[in-house]
Amino acid sequence: MLVSNLQLIKKLNSEYKVLDLACGEGRNGIYLLKNNVPVVFADTSKSALGVVAEKLQGSDQQFDCWQVDLEQDGLSPLSDKRFAAVLVFNYLHRPLMDPIREAIEPGGLIIYETFTTENRQFGRPNNGDFLLKQKELEYLFEDWDILHSFEGVEQNPKRAIANIVARKPN
Repeated sequence: MLVSNLQLIKKLNSEYKVLDLACGEGRNGIYLLKNNVPVVFADTSKSALGVVAEKLQGSDQQFDCWQVDLEQDGLSPLSDKRFAAVLVFNYLHRPLMDPIREAIEPGGLIIYETFTTENRQFGRPNNGDFLLKQKELEYLFEDWDILHSFEGVEQNPKRAIANIVARKPN
């Protein structure tokens, strides 16, 4: 999804960085960074962020590593943050959906992909708390300009996912 939307991402307001949310070892954000898109890597794992920093050692690209517990009860770590886009892959914490929407600048993008309830037939993840319901992503961003949306089964490995690329209204 990032490859096919790279030019769209590169045209965003460069005043703000792209947030790679729950980035793990940063594969997606590193791809953007290597294509001259400034990135903030956010994850709860200090060791995962250490891997990101190690991979980018010596890079002259703009990036930040932000160790943050995204699932703090009653707190929204995104409340005072602004981003040109937010990337979310293979992660779902529903209380973050509104803060994610608010953290994206007008005209910015959400690029989101994770597993759906249909994934139970293929194994893990299979806990409903971490699986999107049918058409849930489209519903969450129905008031945005949906540029791409997919829900179904992908191969290699076989998995049931939903993804979306949507632009926040100005």
